[in-house]
Amino acid sequence: MLLKINVNRATPKWTPREQFLRGLWSLMHPLFRYSPRIFWSWRVSILRLFGASIGSDVHIYPTAMIALPWNLAIGAGASIGDRAILYNLGLISIGDGATVSQGAHLCAGTHDYRRADLPLLKLPIAIGEGAWICADGFVGPGVKIGDYAIVGARAVAMREVSDWSIAVGNPAKIIGQRPRPIPE
Repeated sequence: MLLKINVNRATPKWTPREQFLRGLWSLMHPLFRYSPRIFWSWRVSILRLFGASIGSDVHIYPTAMIALPWNLAIGAGASIGDRAILYNLGLISIGDGATVSQGAHLCAGTHDYRRADLPLLKLPIAIGEGAWICADGFVGPGVKIGDYAIVGARAVAMREVSDWSIAVGNPAKIIGQRPRPIPE
């Protein structure tokens, strides 16, 4: 089987509306990127203007890269760290109180390698409530990270990580359970 890259390149991947929004987002992005760090609500407002669904008290750092704001849903109290990449070709949903640490990469797009024309796949990612994607962690297309789960630093999660689990390594393997907080 020979790859048909030219067929892939010629196949439209975006509607005219999406192409327009992508162009507009690229023009507006400097207002997001170069805003002072403490302007949390400013950045949230810009993302909402482009169709993102974002809860209250969300902190998104100015160096976070968000590909398509309209494919983003973030719950209340969540945080997206410095240099985090949300390549949200498919929907990325991040639960209440979840943390995506600095340099983490959530990749909701890939290609179907089984086909010669390598069509684009826009597969969703779900990060559960209270979950933590640690520094430089990677979450692949179509992956669900459970509530209060931890994907360790530089781990590569290409499969589901269940609720309260701790996953580390490449590929990520579950090494234990996150301890439940002691009631105050």
